[in-house]
Amino acid sequence: MPNYSLSGELRVVGASTQLEIVETGRGRPILFLHPGIGLRGAEPFLKALGRVGRVIAPAHPGFHGSPVGGSTSVDDLSYLYLSLLEDLDEPALVIGSSLGGWIALEIAVKSITNIAGLVLVDAVGVRFNTRDKPDLADIYALPRAELDKRMYHDPAVARIDYPTTPQSELEIIARNREAEARFSWSPYLHNPCLKARLYRVSTAALVVWGGSDTFAPLSYGRQLAKALPNASFETIGKAGHFPHIEQANELVARIERFAAALRGKAATPQMEVAP
Repeated sequence: MPNYSLSGELRVVGASTQLEIVETGRGRPILFLHPGIGLRGAEPFLKALGRVGRVIAPAHPGFHGSPVGGSTSVDDLSYLYLSLLEDLDEPALVIGSSLGGWIALEIAVKSITNIAGLVLVDAVGVRFNTRDKPDLADIYALPRAELDKRMYHDPAVARIDYPTTPQSELEIIARNREAEARFSWSPYLHNPCLKARLYRVSTAALVVWGGSDTFAPLSYGRQLAKALPNASFETIGKAGHFPHIEQANELVARIERFAAALRGKAATPQMEVAP
């Protein structure tokens, strides 16, 4: 995975929370909510997404250069980003990857007033199975090599050459892993109440899944799409849990088509598109 080279500026969001925010492109606002690995590897995707609109990519509290602040749950983050959305000039296209998808769902069940459409990329956050049958692989129990196989079509993409990685980036990696645990540890990568609230997400939604994702399998993505009132489901080939890293241009093409459709009519409910 390429070294982290994005740089943003600290801004106050909500009452007093400081966030490092990267912006690129121009036009309709697009809020990108990053996964638990942070914004590492996202630069090509964000630059390509900039042709669709004005991309706003905040680092969640504790990730990258954003101070930890007082946020201790995904629920806290959802209210923070509700404030950010309220400060924009028009409703935004909200894109959430993995943990970011969970945050996006928590925002949408509270209010869709400032959301033009929702793109959920290998999103987590919802519990579908019973306690004895997990929905997702355990990132805290699996060896790193096994986890990379489950999360990437090509596990080599995830490889970090620690001896040659700059100290500044190693610190970002450590901060991101600590912050991810803060929001994901317990309950593990979900809100027990979220499934029963998904009926409130009436805005058009596109659920996109990497075809090689065995961390959060395709069956989970299909269940998520079916649980949303107005969602379509698509898969992307040669991508695992992070299509924005492994298939950045293809994901942007899907988002661009979805954004164009929003200007006409909402996505067709429950339609599935193959890679």
